[in-house]
Amino acid sequence: MSLQDSAIYPAPPEYNTFKKKIQDLTGIDLDAYKYQIHRRIHMLMQRWNMKTYEDYYKTIANNPEKLREFLDYLTINVTEFFRNTNRWWELRDKIIPEMFKELGHQRIKLWSAGCSTGEEPYSLAILALETKVATPQPVLAADIDKGVLAKAEKGVYNKRQIASTPKEWVPRYFTDVDANNIQVKQQVKDKVKFKHMNLIKDRFEAGFDIILCRNVVIYFGPETKSALYKKFHDALRPGGYLMTGATEQIFDYKNLGFESAGPFLYRRPKR
Repeated sequence: MSLQDSAIYPAPPEYNTFKKKIQDLTGIDLDAYKYQIHRRIHMLMQRWNMKTYEDYYKTIANNPEKLREFLDYLTINVTEFFRNTNRWWELRDKIIPEMFKELGHQRIKLWSAGCSTGEEPYSLAILALETKVATPQPVLAADIDKGVLAKAEKGVYNKRQIASTPKEWVPRYFTDVDANNIQVKQQVKDKVKFKHMNLIKDRFEAGFDIILCRNVVIYFGPETKSALYKKFHDALRPGGYLMTGATEQIFDYKNLGFESAGPFLYRRPKR
């Protein structure tokens, strides 16, 4: 069967073996993704001129650079600080101030689920500093990919990635590394705790006020999405918010126990 045909016809038995080996190697369950992920994997396989799944797996398993490329291509680890700025300013100008009034204090528990290389949780930490959030613990930043977590902990980024950051915030929270790169300051790093986590399989903490899970579940199948959103619902305190990505509308949010709080913003009812 050709690679082109694989986008139309069911995957061969060898693909099941490949999926199992990938799960053992990385912790990522490819069955949790939509069928399009099979086509996406084959596109990379074709790019590398791999003829068999066994050769494909050996290349990934024995070459750290190829493994990194595979994971980046699979999970689309491309982001920037304050991506989709309107969502961030909604948090700053509406959600967080209203939460202060509702709670009667400024202690807010925050989570960036599927944090990739760290731009989102660091953005959340900066927002917490700007709005005087008294985080009871550092922003939880979780991802299944240990490679991106290691990069995130270093906190070094290309200057293009801060294009959406307010100009006056840049010297406050970043330092220059060289002509092309910047690093988040220690006060921002201290506000974030990175954790290796499989969102589908691992148990979640409870009592979160705000959870961001944006551009993470785009390739997940419907059942996996629903199960994950239900876990987020249970991890929120009553009155807490879940923010999803701009292409990740939750159509069955009522059945999952949420109420709509705006575009791509969902709330666990207070009661």
